[in-house]
Amino acid sequence: MKIDHLVVNVDADVQSDTNRIQSIRDSGLPYEPKWGKGTRGFKVSNIWIGSEYLEMVRIKRPDGGGWVADWTKLYLEGHRGVVGFALDVPDLDAVYERLSSKGIEISRPEPLAFRWFFNLLTRTMPWRNAYVKPFEGVPFQFFFQQMNDDKSRAFMEQYMVPNSQEAGITGMAAVDIYGKWSSRDMEVVKTIFEECCQIEQEGILEIELSGKSGQWIRFVPAHDYRIEISLITENNQYENMRVSLPDLTLNIQSRSKKEIVNPLLKEKA
Repeated sequence: MKIDHLVVNVDADVQSDTNRIQSIRDSGLPYEPKWGKGTRGFKVSNIWIGSEYLEMVRIKRPDGGGWVADWTKLYLEGHRGVVGFALDVPDLDAVYERLSSKGIEISRPEPLAFRWFFNLLTRTMPWRNAYVKPFEGVPFQFFFQQMNDDKSRAFMEQYMVPNSQEAGITGMAAVDIYGKWSSRDMEVVKTIFEECCQIEQEGILEIELSGKSGQWIRFVPAHDYRIEISLITENNQYENMRVSLPDLTLNIQSRSKKEIVNPLLKEKA
């Protein structure tokens, strides 16, 4: 299991304002907002960060043009910021069966498809998703994703350009999620990540993702909802750069991943 991408509701300026776009580029993230999928109802622009990315979405029509219905509704209600957090898994059906058997509400795995060209054509993406029911205290949901096969993954990686790796920013190391987590929310989180290393201290739950991802997710109690993502850079030019989006901050750091993502273990050592 690893971080794949985060879906972010954004206003038009993130995709069209030249000063806003240049400020993102100045941080070392080579952002090209005109690229990315879309229909008459929605526009996606991506920030590619190694093998992870931000999928930034602007809804252009009330029907969403084929975009995820629940996320379109949130957008139209005024929500900006992260609405979806995708985790890449090797066996989506096994994840679905495990969580369903433990009482977690999750949709059946299905491919993402949307209609375009005046609703005459349907585009089906080469992966399947399964969505966990949104949390009670924070306005986003986890979902799981599995590519159809290695050929599909290699094909999609061709589109992950321009990529921040060119500037020495190599990927996401940690995601801190702040919000009013309910007791039920934390039960769901612990079940989702029950096969991962979990450390809980002073109300903060820290998850080390399984496998060789070297990534962490922290769930932090807070009055206001926001997310902070730690990016790793090998280029001192971009150390301590910050990018601010709605309820989302990217922190670019050149320290080792262990120093960035594992403060609770450091304190216990």
